[in-house]
Amino acid sequence: MPGKRLPMRKITEVLRLDAAGMSARQIATSIGVSKTTVSDYLARAKKVGISWPLEEGLDDEVIEARLFCAPVPPAVVNRPVPDWPRLHKELKSRRHVTLRLLWLEWREVHPDGWGYSQFCFRYKQWSNTQDVVMRLSYKPGERMFVDYAGDKANVSDPDTGEAREAEVFVAALGCSGMLFCEATWSQNLPSWLGSHEHAWESFGGVSELTVPDNLRAGVSRACYYDPEINPSYAELAQHYGTVVLPARAKHPRDKAMVEAGVQSVERWVLAPLRHRTFFSLADLNAAINERVAWLNTREFRGHQSSRHDLFVDLERPALRPLPATRYEFATWKKVTANIDYHIEYERRYYSVPYQLVRQRLDVRASAGVIEIFKGTRRVASHAHEYGSRLYVTDPEHMPASHRAHLEWTPTKLRQWARGSSGATGDFVEALLSSRPHPEHAYRACLGLMSLARRYGDDRLAAACARALLVGAISYTSVKSILAEGLDRLALPDATGVPAPSTHENLRGAGYFSEEA
Repeated sequence: MPGKRLPMRKITEVLRLDAAGMSARQIATSIGVSKTTVSDYLARAKKVGISWPLEEGLDDEVIEARLFCAPVPPAVVNRPVPDWPRLHKELKSRRHVTLRLLWLEWREVHPDGWGYSQFCFRYKQWSNTQDVVMRLSYKPGERMFVDYAGDKANVSDPDTGEAREAEVFVAALGCSGMLFCEATWSQNLPSWLGSHEHAWESFGGVSELTVPDNLRAGVSRACYYDPEINPSYAELAQHYGTVVLPARAKHPRDKAMVEAGVQSVERWVLAPLRHRTFFSLADLNAAINERVAWLNTREFRGHQSSRHDLFVDLERPALRPLPATRYEFATWKKVTANIDYHIEYERRYYSVPYQLVRQRLDVRASAGVIEIFKGTRRVASHAHEYGSRLYVTDPEHMPASHRAHLEWTPTKLRQWARGSSGATGDFVEALLSSRPHPEHAYRACLGLMSLARRYGDDRLAAACARALLVGAISYTSVKSILAEGLDRLALPDATGVPAPSTHENLRGAGYFSEEA
């Protein structure tokens, strides 16, 4: 058909020039149109039996109507229509079932049905009209999608009436669209992992893949090609036998199922509860569970099946079994071993082998145990300390010299001091008694041993006696006395008053008595 319909004057001119024996090219040049347009009009005229000279009574309207009459539609053939919901369910729920196999089986029953290409085209048309959750985009038991709803729920304080917002976690299974919903106080790591466990327990099994959004609690570093999963999240997945596969950033179709599930929760669960007042998280979750149960049993638009029906028929048998025990929550932290071969966690210090000083390590902290890893190798384990102790030390982690110091006790120190001399024994006794805890004086006592090896027991005894006399009960005082050689001097009078000196110019006390 020509792109632009010519005026009737030019159309009749085409007929006249054709009758005169001119070629289509010559006619096109003569009236100023393309050769294709001329050929098209001549073909139309021949088809409807119009030629030059025109028949009498043919006016412009009649000629135009005959040349450009609407085509007669072909007779409508009533072809059988497949049972698309049943075929779709078989296609998605059975392994190795293909559209071609379903078409061949259908054609055996309906030989006059569509060909394979038309069958596939019609199936795609039907599938695009279905609810997103009814499309069964994934194999049964293959994926569970998780996310937080954009809307929040309110819980009121029973005493003050102050409202507090709660986060709403949503999980949706990929094949059936079965929903799980739970309110938590925050999106922190314990809440995130706990909601996953509750979802799997609600479904009675675990999916092969778990698809989260790039939430910070679940994904430490979002990356298109290699996202880094939070270590606690990865540990949870390993315990339950699933694989975490984060949705790609800026690819909403990767999580279309949970987006549709979140939208359904917001419309049919949270919105109907907006006028109700809840005074505890447990009351809120009880109401949410009731609404979610109704939503899961609600039939899809245009179908006599629901999420729950598809879950029972297809998804539940395909889920992996739950583990025998629940996951023990643990947090991970990167640390550096300090020069005292201890790492810090929650303001307490736990020892590691002294060879790991200044090296980067990983700490796994559960409720009862602190575990320290170098790569994948566990290098230390301690009971989680909640009391007053700041340092938790395993003697095996200490160098040999430090372990030797650790073997000393107050009894052994007293025995050594008494064996050295009586004055040294008295000094060590006073030293141990002067500290809030005897352990605080251990290092000073070990210092006295070092002085004994350097100066000998006799000089140490003299120095300790002088220190006791002046009340200087410390290692540094004894060390100073020895360094200055004061231990070689005679001890002052016990009263602390020096003996009177004799000199001819000194009168003495008797002089004043005689004057009196």
